[in-house]
Amino acid sequence: MIDTVRCEARDGASTGARYRGSSGRALIFVHGVGSTAAIWDSQLAEFGDAYRCAAVELRGNGAVPDPDPALITRAGYATDVLTVADKLGIERFTLVGCSLGGVVAFDLWQRVPERFESVVIVGSFAFYPDGQRSADGISASVREAGDMPTFARIRAEKLGLPPERFRETVEQMACKSVPSYLAATQATWTGDYRGVLPTIDVPALVVHGERDVVAPLPLSEEIAAAIPDARLASVPGAGHVVNADNPPAFNKLLREFLR
Repeated sequence: MIDTVRCEARDGASTGARYRGSSGRALIFVHGVGSTAAIWDSQLAEFGDAYRCAAVELRGNGAVPDPDPALITRAGYATDVLTVADKLGIERFTLVGCSLGGVVAFDLWQRVPERFESVVIVGSFAFYPDGQRSADGISASVREAGDMPTFARIRAEKLGLPPERFRETVEQMACKSVPSYLAATQATWTGDYRGVLPTIDVPALVVHGERDVVAPLPLSEEIAAAIPDARLASVPGAGHVVNADNPPAFNKLLREFLR
């Protein structure tokens, strides 16, 4: 059974998590800009019997009340992770971040490296080439669409999704407000954590979906090459959100890594 928790970060923003498991090592999952915490339900079901699993619901993602858009930043997202960890009594954890979730992992590492046992980066990037231009283009598309449901359908068609994932993707993206999504877009694509990568000294797994057109393979290769002893793995039949596009293959990789 998956439970939920709601909590307030120290800056007043609402956050929360979907969680399962009460014993064992802790796994904290962080979703991407177009998803919600529910994108990790397959992993909560798979690992919740042996691990303490929490999928963070980042601020401004529709499932929790919208904050002031000024609070939707990479630092704010990192605060959300710590807020949830502290609420659930989790001191150290393996952080599994997809897309924006990987960016959050890098930001969090700068702040509290002592809380990491290991890290898994999925379909992400330490620096996105022409990131500001990408953020501006996505924001312009949102404004042109006029509302999030319309934009979500347009955006989902570009993500290399398995057909059965289209509806879920649209629903999760559409539940966000336009102001929150615009702020999240700016936060997602404009960071530069390349200098952080060589300092990551815990076990690291970098996962790439072979059909990912949002974060191409060279961006995962850059991360894996810069983190000492990181392992790079590619998942067949998966696009940008590997853990949801091909759960059996992703779960197998994660289980092997945790062992």
